[in-house]
Formats: sequence, C-alpha cells, structure tokens
Amino acid sequence: QTLIGLYPSSSGQIYFGEVAIDRIGLEVVREHVVTVLQHPILFNDTLRANLTLGKTATDEQLWNALAIAQLGDVVNDLAQGLDTIVGRHGMRLSGGQRQRLAIARMIVADPKVVILDEATSALDTETEHNLHVALNDFLKERTTIIIAHRLSAVKQADHVYVFEQGEICEQGRHETLISQHGLYAKLYGEYQ
Repeated sequence: QTLIGLYPSSSGQIYFGEVAIDRIGLEVVREHVVTVLQHPILFNDTLRANLTLGKTATDEQLWNALAIAQLGDVVNDLAQGLDTIVGRHGMRLSGGQRQRLAIARMIVADPKVVILDEATSALDTETEHNLHVALNDFLKERTTIIIAHRLSAVKQADHVYVFEQGEICEQGRHETLISQHGLYAKLYGEYQ
C-alpha cells in the first residue's frame, strides 16, 4: 500500500527506477501500478464495467483478459455475458470468480507494475496453476510483486523474501531457499 501512496513511508524513500515517488506524483504511479487484493473491490454493475472501470477497451481485449484469468468459459456461459450484473461487492460470483475478475481487470489496465496480494487464495490448485501459466507471458516484461502464503504462487519468482514476525529471515531463488533447509524449505515441505 505504501508503493501506491495509500500509506506514507515511515522512513526512507520509494523509487521507481531511479526516480523518487514524490517526483513522479501519485496520480502517475497509480495509473501504472495495479494491486489485486485477496478480497477485491467490485461494483454492483456489469462485468464489462468492473473490467474497464470507465476506461475504453474492446470486447476482444476483455475476452482476452478473461481467458488469461481463467474466467472466459464462466462468462461465456452467462446469459448476459459481459453485460451480467455481478451484484453488490460481486455477491453473484464465488470468491474465486471475484479474484479472477480482479486479475482480468488488472490485465485490461495493462500496468507496468503488478502487485498480487493473496490474489489467488480462493482458487483450487489446478485453476491457480493454469492461471499462473497463462499469466506468465503477460507478466514477463512487468515488475511483479507477489504476496502469498501459498508457495505455489511464489515458486516461479526471480527473488523470494521470507518474512517471519515482520522481519526478512531468508531471501533468494526458490531452489536456493529449498537447499538451505530453513523456514522456506520447511514451509514448502509442509505444503507438498
């Protein structure tokens, strides 16, 4: 939340590239950084409106985003398709569908920086795996921060930080952390 200016940093400075966040401006930062939350904010409006948030996007872009987010078949089966009303807070959707809709919305927004904060916690392991495979190409040239307890969501990361009681206790690549037999390896072993 500090990265997009919702909370001020208590010390230090945040940089994007080599430019301080206060020189960029929060409006520009928020245009290029998208956060997908565990409990996404959805509006009592159509799927289309929740995907675009008032910006212009073609149906092809929307269907492509839904396909990557593993939600295309679900929406295709709905009588009203993209014009289906999702209900207040997305109550007509399951928790996993709400998360995938938020991921599709992020894809439509086409950000430079993506923050996935427990964004796939409500998905079954097969859907989550398919989603991560489909997201790979989209995320390839973007800075991506994944915050997750499920190690399946972080094992493909270039660099992993392991926190214990608010402190970084380990860091490195997945394979390195496994070979160190520390907390990450222990958690990963329990996950398997």
